[in-house]
Amino acid sequence: MRSSLVQIATDSTVPKLEENHLPMPHILYGLIAFAVFLLLLGILWTFRNTAANLSDGAEGEKEH
Repeated sequence: MRSSLVQIATDSTVPKLEENHLPMPHILYGLIAFAVFLLLLGILWTFRNTAANLSDGAEGEKEH
């Protein structure tokens, strides 16, 4: 004897699954991520040594 809830679950029909297609080839996702990484690295590189330059000016002009 099965419960009515199990019977309803087994009697229901499952719709056919459809394959979802990506809007672009899968390799492009990796290339876009790599390009974004390089862009962020370039932005970081433009501000290199900025803190050291700012801290030197804040303490006054010292000769090393």
